[in-house]
Amino acid sequence: MCIRARYPHAPAPPPYPQAAAPSYPEAAVPPPPGSPLHPHHISTDRGRVHVAGQQRRTDAAAFGNLLLHLPNFLCSLVVVTLVSLLLGDFGILLILAWLASGALVFHRPTESALARHLLRLRYPTPQERATLEPVWREVTARAGVDGRTYELWVEDSDSLNAVAAAGHIVGVTRFAMNNLPNGELAAVMAHELGHHVGGHAWSGLLGYWYALPGRIAWRLLRAVTGFLFQVSRAFSCIGVAFFGVCVGGLALATITSLYGLPLLVLGMPYALAAVGRRSELRADRHAAALGFAPMLAAVLDKLHQQEQLRTAALTAAGQGAPVPETAASRLLSSHPDYHTRLHHLQQYLQPTR
Repeated sequence: MCIRARYPHAPAPPPYPQAAAPSYPEAAVPPPPGSPLHPHHISTDRGRVHVAGQQRRTDAAAFGNLLLHLPNFLCSLVVVTLVSLLLGDFGILLILAWLASGALVFHRPTESALARHLLRLRYPTPQERATLEPVWREVTARAGVDGRTYELWVEDSDSLNAVAAAGHIVGVTRFAMNNLPNGELAAVMAHELGHHVGGHAWSGLLGYWYALPGRIAWRLLRAVTGFLFQVSRAFSCIGVAFFGVCVGGLALATITSLYGLPLLVLGMPYALAAVGRRSELRADRHAAALGFAPMLAAVLDKLHQQEQLRTAALTAAGQGAPVPETAASRLLSSHPDYHTRLHHLQQYLQPTR
């Protein structure tokens, strides 16, 4: 789960007037991000911290993610069962080992390997830790969460992004750490904490892990089918027709024997993307409820500007108009668009009376 959208969206007119930029009458330029004069600078000098009794929960988005991964899990179980038949009496051990492997999501050494090799994260240096830990303590103190439960990581990237993964990983990019005011950095980290306390991070990784055997089998099947199709073309139309009848019959037999389960799998990417968008809005709400709504809105605006600049750069390089966004790409987007996220923050941005 990350704060940045994976699929850039074309800019659209906002449904409400944009907030005016803060003025700085005593200086010609805004104070630097680390300055206490910056409007989004927060104090991290906190004394006693109250830790809530409930540290984690499984909210509707996490539960929906697990439920939607059930067809993928069943397909993977079929694949693992078929492979286990090759092992004879030891096949049951393979199935049990695969079912138990989901516990690795919360295994700290496995998480560290995941952070390093898959997410390309690293441990922060002492100087970076001195920057991150006070902000993290403030975020977790407001949430009533024991911050020592989680591990802070850094990604060597010049983009504005952050990630929550597995059971304990919270990562931020070097750009976010060095260029955001500490209040905006806190908003980013509070968003990622929202993914953890809501169960989004572990449920997403667990669903992905148990769907992996089915994904691998599907890719192998596509590769073999593509190869056989190329072979059938050598026998002209008759070979292609015979190939189509064989593949169609096999597909129909599979769908019938599995009670239509493969048809559900075809629609899973769209349903999972919808749940992903909902989890992002819930994480935004978590950060806003902790008092970081103005800072989070500023971060979203910076992300939106980065996407616009990236689109403009790609357009200039290609010397043409960008490819318009399709309805399918919007449905497959794992993050809501900028205006949707900002609209859901409005209730937290209204001035108190």
